[in-house]
Amino acid sequence: RRFDPALLLIVLSLLALASSCGPNELVKRYGHQLYSKGNEELIIRDFFQDKKAGFFVDVGANHYRIESTTYFLENHLGWHGIAIDAVRDFEAGYLEYRKNTRCFCFYVSDKSDAKVDFYITQKHYERRSSADPEWSGKYGEAKKTEVLTITLNDLLAREGVSAFDFLSMDIELAEPAALAGFDIGKYRPALVCIEFHKEVRQSILDYFTKHGYGMLEKYKKFDPANAYFAPLR
Repeated sequence: RRFDPALLLIVLSLLALASSCGPNELVKRYGHQLYSKGNEELIIRDFFQDKKAGFFVDVGANHYRIESTTYFLENHLGWHGIAIDAVRDFEAGYLEYRKNTRCFCFYVSDKSDAKVDFYITQKHYERRSSADPEWSGKYGEAKKTEVLTITLNDLLAREGVSAFDFLSMDIELAEPAALAGFDIGKYRPALVCIEFHKEVRQSILDYFTKHGYGMLEKYKKFDPANAYFAPLR
């Protein structure tokens, strides 16, 4: 039979496609994530090289285990931390199952001791919540409640935290206001994982650039929903 170059090209293309669809290098190194929604858990482990006994601050912490970016750190690596969420119902899970995490119900913002209207949509275990009623309303009928605000600076000072390793922030377009109430130069976390919606992307980039942080480009391909920042020096 005659050799068919076109057939060889098709075979090589299929092999390349199969390879690209296979497990990424983080999965090969650490296995599939156990708790986080996407590859967040693997990226955090890779950055810290499975460091033991660190300290995290988780803003918009949500459920104590499901889709958590910090449960692995506490449960498998012995980390301690602070979890903050405006949905009070999550607090009970942290109190029962996250003994090394201090949990607080606040809306993290650029000022403390104010009250904001907060909208929560319930779907099975998952709560979609935001101070923006239009955003929450996209996921169904939203229940309105009032939540007390606090700045990260005030909460950390109150809890006696002088430095920490990792900041996770996922608060549905409220990230710029929360960052405005946080002195990152004082606390200098080694890694920040922050949700990166296009509406607030430039504000987030401006904040980290101003404070001497750079985006870790190598993690972009593993997590399109979040950005990862680390100090440049």
